[in-house]
Amino acid sequence: MDARLKKVKCFLLDMDGTVYLDGVPLEGAIDAVERMKKQGRVIFLTNNSSQSKPDYVEKLNKIGFKVNEDNVYTSGNATVEYLNTYYKGKKIYLFGNEKLVKEFVDGGVLLERENPDLIVIGFHTAFDYDELTHLCDLIREGVPYICTHPDINCPTARGFKPDVGAFIALIEKSTGVSPILICGKPNKPIGDSVKRMLGLESDEIAMFGDRLCTDIQFAINNGFVSVLVLSGEAKLEDLPEFGQEIDIILPSIAKWDE
Repeated sequence: MDARLKKVKCFLLDMDGTVYLDGVPLEGAIDAVERMKKQGRVIFLTNNSSQSKPDYVEKLNKIGFKVNEDNVYTSGNATVEYLNTYYKGKKIYLFGNEKLVKEFVDGGVLLERENPDLIVIGFHTAFDYDELTHLCDLIREGVPYICTHPDINCPTARGFKPDVGAFIALIEKSTGVSPILICGKPNKPIGDSVKRMLGLESDEIAMFGDRLCTDIQFAINNGFVSVLVLSGEAKLEDLPEFGQEIDIILPSIAKWDE
């Protein structure tokens, strides 16, 4: 095992392309995750703020991983933690679906539609035009906004559907105003949130992923041990263009402790 991984107390795992492909666990991935649990905390980390922890727990258990809610962390969860750290008691207008609303309420965030101190934009999968108009009106009136994550598109069986990054482009075109912060990968806030939550230092956390510009850039931005697995999107020929040093490159997550 690489010496840097021996120090790790928390393993952050991307999902699609890292532990499964098209809903099917990659060879050896389930056993690899169980071995990680013997050394430290395992957290499946996702930018998708339209799904809740219970959704991912159900999905992962259904395909063979043994997880509970302590093993899942979303950009929505990280945003709640960020708000409780820096905006405690402030009134928040949340542009998000019912699942995200529940996570904010359960997390103690004070929600306010008409006179908020801050706006949070999540991956809203059920909004109507009036809600979008109200959101843009508030922003034009000077209410600052943050976003749960920057992904432009969310993959689907058919191809893609617009994600928060696409919402940002629309809002910027309509209002001329950009978000003051984006929480999710590859940005620092979600990494800082994990460190605060677990009380760990950067070198005690490893990020395993198959995407250079999100997973690996996230690890680099936060000083985590970066572990690229070649079981998904990224290939070795992509590395020169990426141009940044990656700590560990593996054919798959199954090889993490060899």
